[in-house]
Amino acid sequence: MPIATARRRSAQADYWPGFVDAMATLLLVFIFLLSIFVVAQFFLSREISGKDTVLNRLNLQIAELTELLALERTSSSDLSASLSAFQANLSDVELERDRLQGLLAVRVGAVDSADTQIVTLEGQLDKELSISQRALAQVELLNQQIAALRRQIGALEDALGVSESRDRESRTKIANLGRRLNVALAQRVQELSRYRSDFFGRLREILAGRSDIEIVGDRFVLPASVLFGSASDEINPEVRDELDKLADAIRQLEDEIPSEINWVIRVDGHTDVRPMASTSRFRSNWDLSAARAISVVRYMIDRGVSPQHLAAAGFGEFQPLDDAATEAAYARNRRIELKLTER
Repeated sequence: MPIATARRRSAQADYWPGFVDAMATLLLVFIFLLSIFVVAQFFLSREISGKDTVLNRLNLQIAELTELLALERTSSSDLSASLSAFQANLSDVELERDRLQGLLAVRVGAVDSADTQIVTLEGQLDKELSISQRALAQVELLNQQIAALRRQIGALEDALGVSESRDRESRTKIANLGRRLNVALAQRVQELSRYRSDFFGRLREILAGRSDIEIVGDRFVLPASVLFGSASDEINPEVRDELDKLADAIRQLEDEIPSEINWVIRVDGHTDVRPMASTSRFRSNWDLSAARAISVVRYMIDRGVSPQHLAAAGFGEFQPLDDAATEAAYARNRRIELKLTER
């Protein structure tokens, strides 16, 4: 029992120093930690103080950057507006460039055409110069010829002065000859008129029994119905006796009229206005009138009349004696006319 109590006392006495040691150790640890905390607090304060400075400096930089950003945004807006204006101007410039390129192409084409024209004109100019040189040579030759002609004209003027007196004499002679010729022509006309009167007188005697034959002015008018059948150029046999007498009168006239008088018996054929039938061998009244006049002339030639004193002419329906649209007028217009006239 005492031993156990002694042991408990001994155990209690041993615990306290350990506790004191533990507390001392704990205190040392606390002091150490406190020292570390103080040191850390010191460094942390310094660090926080430095960070505040840096933060203030950063805030200042942020403010400056904010101002710069505002300025940049303003500048960006201005630049955007400027860019839009520049793009618009660029579009205008591109359009102007395209227009100028088109004009340039046109001008280039015009220049090429002008170059071609220049080459052509230069060739023409060379030809003109060559022609001009030849023309100058010809002008020089012409000047020489003109000078020679002037000398000849001078000589001719001298000769003209001499011949003027002769010319006056010749004019006097020509005037006398003209008067004599007029007198001779008048005599020939009178003679021809006399022979025409004699010829008409003979025709009147030959055709005295024909009441259908008339005299119109200086012409004997024979109805075509007496000489020809309808639309025919063949002479009717029953009138050949009168035509033979007419041929005899013309042959007698040839013997009487002097050879120096040019005369002719003109035989004119005429028709009415009505057109030819489609079955006729004559295409027109003109053809029929000419064929009838030629038939009379050929008949006279066959009867011995000289061809040089006969002439045939066809007038168709264009020289009527009567313009009326009646059978009597048509019959009168269908005719053969004989006229003694000058050739």
